[in-house]
Amino acid sequence: MIVRAGGLTAELGGSGAAAEFDVEALRARFEKVETWVFDLDNTLYPAHTDLFAQVDVKIRDYVVELLGATPDEAQRLQKEYYRHYGTTLRGLMTEHGISPDGFLEYVHDIDHSVVEPDPALGAAIARLPGRRFIMTNGTRRHAEKVADRLGITHHFEDVFDIVAADLLPKPHRETYEKFFGRAGIDPTRAAMFEDLSRNLAVPDELGMATVLVVPHGTREVVRETWEFDGRDAPHVQWVTDDLAAFLRAAGPAG
Repeated sequence: MIVRAGGLTAELGGSGAAAEFDVEALRARFEKVETWVFDLDNTLYPAHTDLFAQVDVKIRDYVVELLGATPDEAQRLQKEYYRHYGTTLRGLMTEHGISPDGFLEYVHDIDHSVVEPDPALGAAIARLPGRRFIMTNGTRRHAEKVADRLGITHHFEDVFDIVAADLLPKPHRETYEKFFGRAGIDPTRAAMFEDLSRNLAVPDELGMATVLVVPHGTREVVRETWEFDGRDAPHVQWVTDDLAAFLRAAGPAG
């Protein structure tokens, strides 16, 4: 597992001062964590699963039907709204006044069977002390289906989804504050795991431990170029390409 902290990259389990520094810093930081918050898509399951690619196609088709656009035009607009507003839905609501219910139901009506059970991840999450949540810009139903496929549903206290956020997605500060207030989370004693660097900026400002989950270096994934940006940003405290291994290293010894 590759981990980066403070600009230093090392392989956990390797030898040498760099690896030793990373492990010690990791344990020292995470022993203070009482609440563990995980993004869903491309975080709790690996990006190469391409589950979100199905959602991506459904969003494009929705925009084609809504605006009478060509597939290429719809794709361009979809990505423009996603980058600018945080979600395509937010952009469509702001720019075109759509109702969210039909959109959310349509785009999350996908084949979740491509997500395989992950007992190693489940075991690593189960060992984490304290509370655990999923915080997603998707829907609760989508999150529950993914967690069920992974076999990790019972490890989480709750899901905070886009509806609970009043349709205001990450990375808006108000959404994090609403979630933390509702759940009674002290961000200075919490950790956030995300696949998008920009969604870790506010958690870092609020005092959370922040972890960017990136695709494994040997696996090809289809993502927007900007989605890979920010790995070296100061608000990204840790980077890993293996969430289960990271949690085993960060969690209690033994």
